[in-house]
Amino acid sequence: MINKITIIGVGLIGGSLAKAIKENNLAKVVFGYGRDLNRLEKAKKANVIDQFSTNLKDAINDSDIVIIATPVGSFKEILIEIKPFLTSKIVISDVGSTKTNIALIVSQTLGDYSNYFIPAHPIAGKEKSGFEASESNLFNNRKVIITPLETSSPDSINLIQKMWEGTGADVDFMSPESHDELLGMTSHLPHMLAFSLVNYLISKNPSASIYAAGGFKDFSRIASGDAVMWRDICIQNKDQIIDHIRGYQKTLNSLVDAIENENSDELDLLFTSAKKTRDSWVG
Repeated sequence: MINKITIIGVGLIGGSLAKAIKENNLAKVVFGYGRDLNRLEKAKKANVIDQFSTNLKDAINDSDIVIIATPVGSFKEILIEIKPFLTSKIVISDVGSTKTNIALIVSQTLGDYSNYFIPAHPIAGKEKSGFEASESNLFNNRKVIITPLETSSPDSINLIQKMWEGTGADVDFMSPESHDELLGMTSHLPHMLAFSLVNYLISKNPSASIYAAGGFKDFSRIASGDAVMWRDICIQNKDQIIDHIRGYQKTLNSLVDAIENENSDELDLLFTSAKKTRDSWVG
């Protein structure tokens, strides 16, 4: 059993990972670090973490694994802060939704310790934030993508893989570039659409939401996601996100043309194809 796992950022994902580690007896101590003492005290009282500190040295000391579970825009500052306390016995990982830029930041800041940084991303979450929304089963049968760096230690990769598998997750491996391309389509683009749709609705008619049915609520649900997290994702994966938004704009233009020209065959094909694809995913 792992002796100590430190989680930097005990929010939804960090809190859920902490609960999963505790429930599955993957570590003797789950240690939480953050800057808000009151929040950490509440997380311990809720049995999300075992111990906590606002002192980074205390949090890192004697840890086997350190997980960074904060918005990706904070990574560089955190890596600079933790570097003085690192040793070759500590494996570092993250849960960030972008990977190419993270790999670059790690190589620039950690030096030789970058060998022990194993980037990872659990494909799981909710529109709510904070450890209050965390769930120990959040990762059950969900994908976790690990994107090792060229210099990554095989033992470190294995340790992070086993930790995630211990939470019930299904681990896949890919390059940071492939990860960002894939998530740009399946996660980042849908969130951009949801944010834009809600803002468009309010700009056209602030009271329109009163009459919105289940379809709008289902589609716009993810617009309740953490604003800081999504701001950072946009900046870190901007090329992929912009590319996919522009690609989606072309499909909207085709839809506009079909509606404008009353092309019933084209509309029927578009809707039927989308329905079959969606039904096959769900089914």
